[in-house]
Amino acid sequence: MLASVTEGDQTPGRSLFATLRGTAGPLVGLILLCVFLSLATDTFLSVRNALNILDQVTVLGIMAIGMTFVILIGGIDLSVGSVLALAMMVMGWLANVMGVPLPVSILIALVAAGLCGMVSGLLITAFRVPPFIATLAMMSVAPGLANMITDGQQIVGFPDWFTMLAIDRHFGVLTATVALMLIILVAAAAFLRYRAAGRMLYAVGGNPEVARLAGIDVRLVNIGVYVVAAVLAGLAGIVLAARLDSVQPSSGFGYELDTIAAVVIGGTSLSGGTGTIGGTLIGVLTIGVLRNGLNLLNVSPFLQQVVIGVVIVLAVTAETLRRK
Repeated sequence: MLASVTEGDQTPGRSLFATLRGTAGPLVGLILLCVFLSLATDTFLSVRNALNILDQVTVLGIMAIGMTFVILIGGIDLSVGSVLALAMMVMGWLANVMGVPLPVSILIALVAAGLCGMVSGLLITAFRVPPFIATLAMMSVAPGLANMITDGQQIVGFPDWFTMLAIDRHFGVLTATVALMLIILVAAAAFLRYRAAGRMLYAVGGNPEVARLAGIDVRLVNIGVYVVAAVLAGLAGIVLAARLDSVQPSSGFGYELDTIAAVVIGGTSLSGGTGTIGGTLIGVLTIGVLRNGLNLLNVSPFLQQVVIGVVIVLAVTAETLRRK
């Protein structure tokens, strides 16, 4: 009965063509963007620049996986950037101020992030607060807590082994942080495609009432998804701290919009029930390539926001027309 309420194109029995069909448009757009930037600048088409793009999208990529889960069930999470900042500050305060070993500090920071997701999930399921409002409230609470921890001050300086995770390229190619993102991407894609629990997300997003009648605990699925999204946002904050060798309460500002944009550009429907991790990866790379290319072309950061906004509108419009 579960199979009858899941998204048809996502079931394991489908062909590879069926799986990729929903991401064909975003993939073509990414290819055309790369071709244009290769012709427009001499420095874009190089191995070094490609590796730089991967480094730059690592934080966004990890967060976008969690956001994909959220949007698949028909939800939205505006708090991921704030949760990222909170996790960074908890880790930095525990490690550098309280003297807690850094690995333990990281685990506690991820637990704090998960608790934020649980609160959002409970507000949505138990108190019937709309996801937009619940996560908007958490978007305000989390950075407030992050600022309270150190009175708004940044914390600088972490052990060399930690910062080298984002610097040292193994085999001259991948940093540990990029490898972590890729591992999570593969695990998330396998979860959605081959696990019954993953297919439940499509069911809940497609029709929550039918999913409930099919025996799915819709409330538990919702809470679990928001917890996972928050933990991944916290993990992204740890990765960002390794890259910057510092933490500050304002670090997550704007990430929630880029994260939602990446998922939508990748073909995941804002109405829920449709989308893939592969599409999200394409969306993340599209934003990364676009920002990188615009920087190489010396385009103003303000104009970059306009361009990305236009790309989001075009992606949503294309997805709407495709569904018709």
